[in-house]
Amino acid sequence: MLIRGLTREQRHWGRFNPMLADRLAKPVLSFDFAGTGELYQQRSPATVNALRQTVRNQLLASPLFAGRVHLVALSLGGMLAADWALAHPLEVASITLINSSARPLAPFYRRLHWQNYPALAGLIWLSASKREQRILQLTTTQAYQDPHLVRQWQAWQQQRPVSAMNALRQLLAASRFKLQTKPACPALILSSLGDKLVSPQCSVALAHYLQATHCQHSWAGHDIALDDPVWLAEQIAAFLGRLC
Repeated sequence: MLIRGLTREQRHWGRFNPMLADRLAKPVLSFDFAGTGELYQQRSPATVNALRQTVRNQLLASPLFAGRVHLVALSLGGMLAADWALAHPLEVASITLINSSARPLAPFYRRLHWQNYPALAGLIWLSASKREQRILQLTTTQAYQDPHLVRQWQAWQQQRPVSAMNALRQLLAASRFKLQTKPACPALILSSLGDKLVSPQCSVALAHYLQATHCQHSWAGHDIALDDPVWLAEQIAAFLGRLC
């Protein structure tokens, strides 16, 4: 099951979703947490465990849920996945954390690169269409150059707008999250050297703490699913293949 990051919805996985599904024998599910996507009109909780529960409720109601799930999660979604594995260990078969982070394993200036603070603050003053374009520039190294992708993201924002207050609540949830102990399930850590938002050192720290395999992409940005979906799908399929 796929879990996206801050203010993003399941459609933002793009081509990666079917690419991963083609490599697995089991279905690939994805749901939005409150305040985004299909749930954009709901109020986002300001804690990771409450955000996680809004996703978990949808999974438990799905007829495709067979009792255990492999969680694949990006950024803030990685925090939800780790929290899920700790709170409900019998439900989670494995976690794959992509460019994620957690207190106290990394300081705040690595969990969100301080150089981007002005750019992130400036998003508030941009129009919705300019904001989506700027987010793509901050989170990818190549995909942002695709005009079709930019128009697609702008259209999605118009269809299911994420409110400024929901974005702030999600950011607050991420800043509060603390990894209290190590989940019992197998874990894979994926990161990218071109990440302009979160330092790759955060993934190094996560892998060390979780005693997990860490694979690093040489050039992709924060959103590896957009920059190199083939590489990402292959890494995850290989990891899940070793578990089965």
